[in-house]
Amino acid sequence: MGSPRNSPKNSLSGNPTYGSAVDGAASRPGSPGAATRGERIPSSPDRHHSEVTLRVNGRPRTLVVDHRSVLLDVLREQLGLTGAKKGCDHGQCGACTVLVDGRRVNSCLLPAVAQDGYDITTVEGLAGDDGEERAVDGEERAADGEVRTVDGQERAADGGLHPLQRAFIDRDAFQCGYCTPGQLCSAVGAIAEAEAGHPSHVTDPATPSGQPMPLGPDEIRERLSGNLCRCGAYAHIVRAVEDVIR
Repeated sequence: MGSPRNSPKNSLSGNPTYGSAVDGAASRPGSPGAATRGERIPSSPDRHHSEVTLRVNGRPRTLVVDHRSVLLDVLREQLGLTGAKKGCDHGQCGACTVLVDGRRVNSCLLPAVAQDGYDITTVEGLAGDDGEERAVDGEERAADGEVRTVDGQERAADGGLHPLQRAFIDRDAFQCGYCTPGQLCSAVGAIAEAEAGHPSHVTDPATPSGQPMPLGPDEIRERLSGNLCRCGAYAHIVRAVEDVIR
């Protein structure tokens, strides 16, 4: 049995899964990832580096970034948030999906220096960590480290999950887990888009504009079509999203 660090289940909360083999491409000379992996980042801005403040998972983070660095590399290499994965590095697989001001984006394509002042949510922050107690699916949790007793079971407060993370577990909506953080962030964004009335390619043209869009299996599949799962867990992913929106 592998170590907990290499367990696919850890991808639900953002821990690295099989990251070293894929991330190695980022260290090639001249690649965007080399700006953060292979070179020293100065402590103060210069003509090749700027200071930015990113509000990551509700917490302001001020740092100096290389002008060539994309958001994905800054999150992983400078902030240690390894949930978002480097898959294709071309915005085609969705493994790097995060939320910027609530909208899902491919972080491998976004220059980090252009995200100054934006709110960024990664898979690590989906469940929230602002210290407030939450109730999801009958489970109490908090970020203060306190242990709650729910249904006769003791649960550590820091083990709380977003409803989609719980649904992915219940539906077994992943196998290797590499794409799972991107799938989760994309699903959160897709649900918000539908609630805001944004149509998709398969939305009935007769659907009233600007009103919440119902999400059936076809809508879910279309809206998540930019996130690839090489293990083929698509059917379970659709069911997990359906569980959350019911």
